Amino acid sequence: MSDPQSIATRLQRLSADDNFVQWMGVELVDVRVGHVEIQMTVREDHLNFRGWAQGGLLFSFADTAFGLASNSHQHESVGIDAHIAFLSGVRLGDVLIATATEVSRTKRKGVYRVDVTRKVDGVLIVTFTGTVLVTGKIWDQPTD
Repeated sequence: MSDPQSIATRLQRLSADDNFVQWMGVELVDVRVGHVEIQMTVREDHLNFRGWAQGGLLFSFADTAFGLASNSHQHESVGIDAHIAFLSGVRLGDVLIATATEVSRTKRKGVYRVDVTRKVDGVLIVTFTGTVLVTGKIWDQPTD
């Protein structure tokens, strides 16, 4: 199952099955092998006590793009390491775009970079890098 439509279908299913992703309001924008673009709009329940988007929300948003991009391949992947840099704040109503790009992938590991930008002006909000362990399990393979 590696054609573009089946990959998009799988990632849509993974997103739909993730209650936290649904709570954040994440939408898939672009899906290709090793590449995902998602977006979300910052709501009032995403804000911290200072009126800015919660740092954990921004991490989770970037992590979602990372997880989806790394699972766009035939074999399931699980995150084993992540780093984030918060570069700019985000306010109520801001629309965010997370673009995950595969940097390197072998049979055992993959490295991904995620940039989160504000849609209206393209300002870089977050940079995130993550490493996955590629499992031996093949997506959508029937089980006995």
